[in-house]
Amino acid sequence: MKYKRLGDIVNFKRGYDLPSYNRIDGPYPIISSSGKSGCHNEYKAEGEGIIIGRYGTLGRPHYINGKYWPHNTALYVTNFKGNYPKYIYYLLSCLGNLQTADKSTVPGINRNDLHEINIPYIDNYQKEIADALWKLDSKIELNNKINTELEAMAKLIYDYWFVQFDFPISKEQAVLMGKPDLEGKPYKSSGGKMVYNEQLKREIPEGWEVKELGDLGSFKNGVNYNPSNPGKIACPIINVRNISASSYFLKNEDLDTVYLRESDVKKYSVHDGSIIIARSGIPGATRLISDITENTLYCGFAIHYQLEDLSQKIPVFFFLKSIEQAINQGSGGTILKNVNQGTLNALKIVLPETGNNLLKRFNDKIQPMFDKINLIQKENQKLSELRDWLLPMLMNGQVTIKDAVHYVNEHTVSMAAEGKEGYGE
Repeated sequence: MKYKRLGDIVNFKRGYDLPSYNRIDGPYPIISSSGKSGCHNEYKAEGEGIIIGRYGTLGRPHYINGKYWPHNTALYVTNFKGNYPKYIYYLLSCLGNLQTADKSTVPGINRNDLHEINIPYIDNYQKEIADALWKLDSKIELNNKINTELEAMAKLIYDYWFVQFDFPISKEQAVLMGKPDLEGKPYKSSGGKMVYNEQLKREIPEGWEVKELGDLGSFKNGVNYNPSNPGKIACPIINVRNISASSYFLKNEDLDTVYLRESDVKKYSVHDGSIIIARSGIPGATRLISDITENTLYCGFAIHYQLEDLSQKIPVFFFLKSIEQAINQGSGGTILKNVNQGTLNALKIVLPETGNNLLKRFNDKIQPMFDKINLIQKENQKLSELRDWLLPMLMNGQVTIKDAVHYVNEHTVSMAAEGKEGYGE
């Protein structure tokens, strides 16, 4: 394996300062140490580019192709010296946490120190190596877009049904209304009867009920554990950062492990019916559980909500999601804002009366979307694991291009077959 000085492969330059008060919104992305951080009406570089964190998120590379503004919290490549840019991107991804320090009081990456690092280097097959890895990343990105669209579609359906009250009129309901021709038409827009509700100071569908969340289920704060006095049972634990890293469903990966007593495990374990709400950090952020391993708990900075009637779980989840921002703004004046059980218990939700089959119809429509989201999340986890395994092996020459392409093709084909019934092609 050949090694080269990084400065002989590429040339880095410090990015450009751009205070927030000087930013004018425009078409060109600003790339900082943490990635895209807004857009500007001017650009400083164009074409294929790689930006790497100088401060903040140290050493993390970002690839871009187009016109952009490299921020001064980062370094950017000004000369690839004949090397394939995507190969350089993956090469830099192998460097790990670069912690060289310059003369400032803030740890960072000095470009001169960065240029002096010796790294394994392949001058042949750069495109083939990068393209194999790029195929995995492109699939992950596509999957993320699909999930974003599914989430938006599910939320839109909730808004139509439970906010605008334009749920489709059922056959039975149309008959009761004396208008069988209205079957499948939107309720409110088609003249469905609305009644004024004094509690909410607005109209709701006739027969619907206003309930406080405290009447529908119970809230419980998470476990506060003492690391100096651990138990014997290993438990993955959901922290605020795990809530922050997800959008709808909490994921298995990256959960910390704590050791607790059996009594705590029984008291704070999550399950499929759990709804998790952040108390602080991102107060009010609401997530569901999917495919979580046994003995998974939630920390003291989160609240668990258990509904008595699980058919209400999805609409209640969307209700809480829809007011995340409102909860955040009204959750207290301290530096670390908090959401508490009292706030949540008193929240009022409008639901169909008991016996109405609308909840079943709604769940039957949304649950397949949720199943697709979870299937895609699992696929992305497998793709990420394959990419992270292949990346250093390819860069060090421990895996051949032929083998890498075989692994990628075999993996993607098998997952497509596994997920065919779940979300199609």
